Amino acid sequence: MNMDLHWILRTDISGMPLEWVSVRDVIKLYYLDQVAYTCGDIVHRAYGGTCARTGQRSVIEINSILATQGQCRKPGFCAPEYVPPLNNTALFARDAWLCMYCGGHFNRSELSRDHVTPLTQGGLNLWSNVVTACRRCNTFKAGRTPEQAGLELLAVPFVPTHAEYVFLKARRVLSDQMEFLQAHFPRRSPLRGRVLEHRTGEPASVPGT
Repeated sequence: MNMDLHWILRTDISGMPLEWVSVRDVIKLYYLDQVAYTCGDIVHRAYGGTCARTGQRSVIEINSILATQGQCRKPGFCAPEYVPPLNNTALFARDAWLCMYCGGHFNRSELSRDHVTPLTQGGLNLWSNVVTACRRCNTFKAGRTPEQAGLELLAVPFVPTHAEYVFLKARRVLSDQMEFLQAHFPRRSPLRGRVLEHRTGEPASVPGT
């Protein structure tokens, strides 16, 4: 099995989601005796050498979620005022790869970051002032607000929590990882619909609507 196929969700010992780690990283954590407990499905088995006395080969079963020793070293993750770093990968994922003006679904190369209130008009480069826009809509809007350009936002931009940010950074999320992360989302998280869509196959609404 390809060791890079699955990404493992790492948490602290209390279950707070921290980051995605590779199978190779997990093997190192086991070697350093840093794994406190695991949950979720087994996604990989790493085989080692054969014991000369028993003739049995060592194996590490790697689950989709694991907790490591110690509490989160960055307690700010849990603070209400925590703001994750802003980057296009997470922004496009937050907005479901949709243009927040025309509603079209686009590839990454066709998308751009738009400042709802333009920087030239005093807008800031913050989660609450940026949305995903296709290059055509962004070019048309230019240095104007949506109202000045005659455009309407399909969803209100929001600041993701750390757990939501971990979800947005994922390349691929397994069902058990999705369910685990959802338990850490705010009750009114716009991303809950996305989780429902993943688990049931039913279309979700545009994030933030």
